[in-house]
Parts: sequence; structure tokens; C-alpha cells
Amino acid sequence: MSSISMLINGQQKAASNGATFERRNPLDGKVATTAPAATAEDAVAAVEAASKAFPAWAAMGPTERRGLLIKAGQALKAKEQAFIEAVANETGASAMWAGFNVQLAANMLVEAGSLTTQIHGEVIPSDVPGSLSMGVRQPAGVVLGMAPWNAPVILGVRAIATPLACGNTVILKGSEICPATHGLIIEALNEAGFPEGVVNFITNAPADAGEIVEAIIAHPAVRRVNFTGSTRVGRIIAGTCAKYLKPSVLELGGKAPLVVLDDADLDDAVNAAAFGAFANSGQICMSTERIVVDQKVADDFVSRLTEKAKGLPLGDPRQGPVVLGSVVDMATVERCNALIDDALAKGGKLLCGGKAENTLIPATLIDHVTPDMKIYSDESFGPVKGIVRVNGVEEAIAVANDNDYGLSAAVFGKDSSRAWQVAARIQSGICHVNGPTVHDEAQMPFGGVKGSGFGRFGGKAGIHEFTELRWISIQTTPRHYPF
Repeated sequence: MSSISMLINGQQKAASNGATFERRNPLDGKVATTAPAATAEDAVAAVEAASKAFPAWAAMGPTERRGLLIKAGQALKAKEQAFIEAVANETGASAMWAGFNVQLAANMLVEAGSLTTQIHGEVIPSDVPGSLSMGVRQPAGVVLGMAPWNAPVILGVRAIATPLACGNTVILKGSEICPATHGLIIEALNEAGFPEGVVNFITNAPADAGEIVEAIIAHPAVRRVNFTGSTRVGRIIAGTCAKYLKPSVLELGGKAPLVVLDDADLDDAVNAAAFGAFANSGQICMSTERIVVDQKVADDFVSRLTEKAKGLPLGDPRQGPVVLGSVVDMATVERCNALIDDALAKGGKLLCGGKAENTLIPATLIDHVTPDMKIYSDESFGPVKGIVRVNGVEEAIAVANDNDYGLSAAVFGKDSSRAWQVAARIQSGICHVNGPTVHDEAQMPFGGVKGSGFGRFGGKAGIHEFTELRWISIQTTPRHYPF
């Protein structure tokens, strides 16, 4: 068990009233972490610390900010083993997944460092003689970042790295499910030497989340909000931001389709489908949720994929290497079991895996999925995936788009021009031709459409989200006025 603290104005803090909450391991129910249960007053103190630190941080030169971000990336990478242990204890995820999180998150900090000299403006021609008009990007102010448990290091870092690079100060609200994991990110940034108040960290009991989040968003110093998580909670965050007129970036749920055309390289498609469907037990926003395969190649593809899925190791990640560790809680087990029951009752064919009695859910595939089955449209967020057979490109596109979500997608076909045309018609913020739905790089614009949210993380798209674009003009000659 670990006990952690919050970080407010550079100081390790308990909750002002001394309250704590516990996170328990999903497999054995033992206490994994005890963390402070912040009050609304603690949340406001974090905002005020960030607000006080903002002017000096915003004025700091880009090279100095870059150096701190790069040092933070190095410190984060050095904590890989600690992250692996914390992730296994808090969420039940595998060492493979935790290690990947650490490597990509470290790269995100380095990439954010590179952005400090890419915050560009422009000179805009003016109709007023002698007027030098410029579009100037400046730091917005205090940024609230909220990250989930499923890719905890990647998404925790993403919530604050680009905002820091742009000259904003930040508050990371740790997930109630992985407070120690998110706390290790803050440790790494603190070790890198960020000035007091530039990076702040709070944790809260699950029942207090709404009060804590609103207290932060309502504060006048908070100028941007970003949230990664479920569409249900994202709607609440969006509503709160609208109430206080605060811009937000929301990366929400997904139901990513992987389309297998009739000319696809089936080995490549199988490998991508297995990785996209079962990495982190299917608990990734980009997870392959619908495998849409042309009827002409469906039997061969399904046979190969089933064989691969059956061989994926499942077990307690604290006891050795696995591909599928524990899912995050029994609610996931109940949801996945219900999806299986519903699909099989309506004519689906179970190819491998099946219902689970604990949080170790095997890789599960259901063939002949139809629109009347819940698994066709509902996000499983677990290792239970449906296969939809289609006749031709038009039906494949229609099925891929027949959903409320639109985050990631993939298309497999040897004719790259044809596959590109299919990708162009899929309604998603991200689409990969001959690559998996699960793919992230620090410099890429990342985000969705429809119920998957709005705004973009990553690279220069992140600069757009976390700066204010101002029109500033200088009148260089006497100006004529009509009166």
C-alpha cells in the first residue's frame, strides 16, 4: 500500500480537513493507495497557487521552459518500475502496458519542450495605412487537466505537458482510480525543478468529484479545461464549462471500427485487430470495438483472428508477464457479461473466451453481430469484441459510421488508393490505413468527432487549444479619423 500527498504551491499537502480515501486492487480487494480527499477549499488553493505563479512562468524564455520539460521526461522514464508497480496495484494492468505508457509519456514531455519555440503568430495585412496588425498567441492562464485511469501515464502527462510548454500553469486532478500513478507524474515534474505553483496536483474522493471540479472551473483564473474520459462525464464537464464560459478540450468514448476490405492482407489485419482489440484488455479509448469484415474474406479472417486471440496470455500482472491483466472493476465484468448474453441470445456466435466470474476476462470474440445486439453500438471497454460481416465497400462504410462515436478507425486493403477513399468517408477524428486503431504519437493531432468530443491534443494543434489568439496592432503613421 502507498500513501500519497497532493502538491499545492510546491508543498506536499494533505486534505485541509485530514480526510482520505482508498483505492483497492481490482483482483484481491486489498488497499492499493490511500490518498487525500481534497475539499473545495483545497481546490481553490491550488488554483490560487497556479494563478500566482502564472505571470513569471508565462514570461520565462522558451529555452528554459524546454529544459525543464526535457528534465521531467528523463525523471519520468527513470520511474518506470515504480509506474509498473503502481499501475498493477491500482488498475490491474500489465507491465507491458504500463511500460509503454511511460515511454510515450516521456516522449510527450520532450515533444512539449520542442513546442516552446513554435508558438507562432502572423502579420496580417490591414486596410488602415500605417497599421501593423498581428495575430499573436499568448498563454491563456491556469489550465485544469483531468485524466482517467486506463492509460494513466500517457493521459496524465498529456493533460498538462502542452499547456506548460505554452506558458500556462496547471492543476492535474488525479483519477480516483489511480491516484498514486498520477502522483508519480507530479513527482517527476517536481524533481525536474518546476517553480512553485506552476504544477499543482489534487486528489478527491469519488463522491466529491462534482464539487471539486466545479470549484476549480468556476474560479476566474482558470482559462482552459481539458478532460479525457467517458462521454457521460464529458457532457457534465462541457455543461459546467459552458456555465462559466470556459473553453474545453474533451476526448471522450469510442467505438472504433476496423474495416477489413476484400483485398486486405489478412495476416496484417489479424495482428492489428488483436492488438487494437485486446491491448490493456480493451480498455483504451481507441480500442478496436467493431471488426467490420467483407464477407468474401470473412471466414478466413475470422479463423485466423480466433486462433490468435485464444493464445493471448491472461493473468495477474503482479505475478508475471501477461497480455491481458485484470480489468478495472467488477462493473466492467458485469457489463461485458451482459453484452455476451445479449449477443448470443440474438444469434451471435461465440468464437473464443466468454463470460467471466472475476476481473480476469479472456479475449472474447463474437461473430455475426447485427444492429439489434447491444455490442454493435455500446462501448464494451473490455476484451469483448464483435465481428460484423458486410457485403462490399458501401456497406462497410455505412456500418463504420453507424454509431454515436467518432474517435479512431482503421481500414485494411492492399489497394491503398481505394483504402484511402474509404478512410476519407469514415466519421472519425483519427483513421489509419493498414494500421491499428490504437496508435498515438506525441506530435499528432489527437481527438474525435460526434460523441467522442471536440478539440485536439498533440503538437501544434495543442498550441491552438492552450493559447489565446490576440489581434494586436501598432499605428506607425498618423491616422485619419472621420471626425
